[in-house]
Parts: sequence; structure tokens; C-alpha cells
Amino acid sequence: MSNATAEATITAQNTFTPWVRLRGAFNVVLTTEDTTWTNGSVVTLQRSFDGGDTVSDVRLWAEDPGEAQLGYEPEDGVLYRLGVKTGDFEAGDSLPLRLSQ
Repeated sequence: MSNATAEATITAQNTFTPWVRLRGAFNVVLTTEDTTWTNGSVVTLQRSFDGGDTVSDVRLWAEDPGEAQLGYEPEDGVLYRLGVKTGDFEAGDSLPLRLSQ
């Protein structure tokens, strides 16, 4: 399997990484030395089985977890993205997010 990566630095609400196709074990990176997280923002991991038309929230983080989190997707063709939904962003935060495999 080839490596898949999606990254974005979130500085506003309703902002996400690009969708990325993941299968098997993958990393969710929510913190780097450039992170400013005031514990007001909520980061959401989302999944779609139909190319992004129908989106489900998989997991939420309301505070900096301190290191990479691990996920696992057993099915082929599933898309994931990571970001902050409308109403879930705290002004002044800067959240460099990354999904990778």
C-alpha cells in the first residue's frame, strides 16, 4: 500500500484536512511544537463510505492529547478527514493536524 497523508493547519471554524483514503492502521497527529490549543477548540475525525457525500463523526478531541493517536480501518475505499466544525473553534488557536499511513 502506498503512503497516504492529509495535513492542514486549522485557524478557523469549519476547516478540515483534505479527504484521504485510508485502510489498515493509521496515525492521527493533533499536536506539534507549533500547536496553540486553548482547550476551547474541538477537533473531529470524520469518515465517509461514499466519497464524502455522507459524513460521520468518528472521534472528538476537546484537548491536546500530547502525542499521535492510532486508528484502524478494515474496509477498502473509506475516506477520512480531520478538522474543526462550525462552532467548535476557539479564536487564537492554531492546530496543525495530520492523518497519515
